[in-house]
Amino acid sequence: MNPLEQVRARIDELDERIQNLISERARCAQEIARIKRERGDTADFYRPEREAQILERVRARNRGPLDDETLLRLFREIMSACLALQQPLTVAYLGPRGTFTELAVLKHFGHAVRSRPLAAIDEVFREVEAGSVPYGVVPVENSSEGVVTHTLDMFIDSPLKICGEVLLRVHHHLLSRAPSLEAVRTVYAHQQALAQCREWLAANLPGVPTVAVSSNAEGARLAAEREDAAALGSDHAAELYGLSVLASNVEDEPDNTTRFLIIGRQDVPPSGRDKTSLMVAIRNKPGALHQILAPLADHEIDMTRIESRPSRRAPWDYVFFIDILGHKDERSVQRALRAVEREAALLKLLGSYPCAVL
Repeated sequence: MNPLEQVRARIDELDERIQNLISERARCAQEIARIKRERGDTADFYRPEREAQILERVRARNRGPLDDETLLRLFREIMSACLALQQPLTVAYLGPRGTFTELAVLKHFGHAVRSRPLAAIDEVFREVEAGSVPYGVVPVENSSEGVVTHTLDMFIDSPLKICGEVLLRVHHHLLSRAPSLEAVRTVYAHQQALAQCREWLAANLPGVPTVAVSSNAEGARLAAEREDAAALGSDHAAELYGLSVLASNVEDEPDNTTRFLIIGRQDVPPSGRDKTSLMVAIRNKPGALHQILAPLADHEIDMTRIESRPSRRAPWDYVFFIDILGHKDERSVQRALRAVEREAALLKLLGSYPCAVL
């Protein structure tokens, strides 16, 4: 064989080995399911901490030439398919189809998941609370536009736990049936997407009116009905609604990223690289906020985020949402949280969960 044929023969050999190994992995997943069913332990086929550990090892082993993100995506799909053999997983999310929240579902759970789009964030919480689905996915903050207040407010009264997080790099494209930018007379998008693309729209579509709608997917649906309209959305939305991409990556911030939360009903064991979210109400006295934050510094706990929201209990009364690194079962975190609880009017643990992988 010539050199090219030799390399192709080697690829064929490797493909066969990879396929056999994936099949063997799938049979192991089926065996795990069999063992769990025999023990009556069928509630936790999906283990967030176990999947996070596997993906961390994949990333640590990677020596190229494929980048980490590509390799993690491949393993995520293998894990998703194997989990579906054990027990099909249904996940609710803020819909409709074609939203970035749906992309977050697919990034975290893989394409073998059964997804259920819902019209509002509170509907996602209710479906999970009722046990209709084991998990839900909701947006919580964007790197340029800040927090999604409705999601935080739901945690004030909800018994649900945060079981994971997803970081999704958000690239907005201008989608349309129009032949060119000059033919666009209206742009539809969610209010946050319009804000994230404000400068590009002003520079490239000056004077063209923008219309805020309930979601980018709804904007794509509306744009598909007219030949002079456009929408901001993803490649996925373009495929779903039969639109062309007139311009790519029109977001003003190149690192535009949205964080999503996985919500469920159970506690997640430590993965080795975790985050804990808290809700804290403080007493109305001088230095109250300092007194609940000081124990975190004293115990060398890294606080990664703090947000305030009205408590809904009384006018001008607030609660604070705080993210820290570490798991609630770690000794240093436990000591810090006990000290915080002594100073706070209320401390609610919203969940400890694996940090997002990429």
